[in-house]
Amino acid sequence: MVQRQLGVLVHGAGWVSGEHVRAFQNNPHTRVVAISSRKMESVKRRAAEAGLQNIGMYASLDQALKHDGVDIVSVCTPQHLHAENVIAAAEAGKHIVIEKPIANSPDEMRAMREAVRQTGVKTVVSFVLRWNPLFQTIKSLVAEDAVGRIFCVETDYQSNIAGWWSGWEDARKKSTGVGAMLVAGCHALDAARWFAGPEREKAARVTEVFAWRGGWRKGSSREWNCYTGAWSDGRPPMEYDGLEILMLKFDTGAIGKVSANFDCIMPYAFPIEIFGDKGTIKNNRVWSHKFPGQKGWVEIPTILPDTAEVTHHPFQAQMDHFVECILAGRESHCNLDDAIHTHEIAFAALQCYETGRPVALPMV
Repeated sequence: MVQRQLGVLVHGAGWVSGEHVRAFQNNPHTRVVAISSRKMESVKRRAAEAGLQNIGMYASLDQALKHDGVDIVSVCTPQHLHAENVIAAAEAGKHIVIEKPIANSPDEMRAMREAVRQTGVKTVVSFVLRWNPLFQTIKSLVAEDAVGRIFCVETDYQSNIAGWWSGWEDARKKSTGVGAMLVAGCHALDAARWFAGPEREKAARVTEVFAWRGGWRKGSSREWNCYTGAWSDGRPPMEYDGLEILMLKFDTGAIGKVSANFDCIMPYAFPIEIFGDKGTIKNNRVWSHKFPGQKGWVEIPTILPDTAEVTHHPFQAQMDHFVECILAGRESHCNLDDAIHTHEIAFAALQCYETGRPVALPMV
């Protein structure tokens, strides 16, 4: 008996949605049956760009969820809409792909978790770098004891996000973006958790957070375009600090340092440093007890997370993984429950800025 393809509704028609559409088109077990967004012109443009015909097109998620044959909903809307979108999809009994950040408050995350648990749907959160080839290689090296017991992890999200990004108008505002660590630095938080965990498909958990914030762009109308190298003035300013630095204690005994830096004048970078009692990993370079007589760094020729371009990110691997989870009836290692912990670290930092004191987790 041939199993029918799972029908996919992509909700949101912005920058990242094209990668979701493409990944599901390329998976033999899925087909895109509908696209929805707040603007019908955006829906039609996304469908045309993907060569999709005879699909449902909606300017309302409520209407789209009633489309016949929808099994999976990909939530690609701006972050301040994610909670209500996820809750609606869960209550409709749909499996859900959730773009990050997942929510703008701990209360929103609690409501999302409750809706998903009540309905039993499967979820995956787009911490897509977990499927990056370098990330996969590092995770394998950690699991195979290449660096021994990890005692320190450092990850940094360094990108001068500005008006060149189509999602910037929502992201720059404190009311809808909240802060740099939440908007995009959460990728670095998730990476630190992922690498600190010694098991192949499990991230470490954080027990305590302390944080500082600073930088220069908050309130400034001057911005830099990292693609053209040009400066401009007069744009609405970023409403929060562009630099956040967090110190973490993991349940494994390791400590970590994670930063989100929107104020750096440089191309995008995602530095990774992992220190263990038997070796060290710096990006794609390894020093390990497994290489007797090593006199220089072993460099791994692989794909690095070295651009903010969504076309470079391994969405295909993420969606293939999620489809396998649905078909096998198992949870993803990157499901909503796991992602809530990554996000609560960012919210703990916000609390720390107000109190000046360390914050114990969990708080959600």
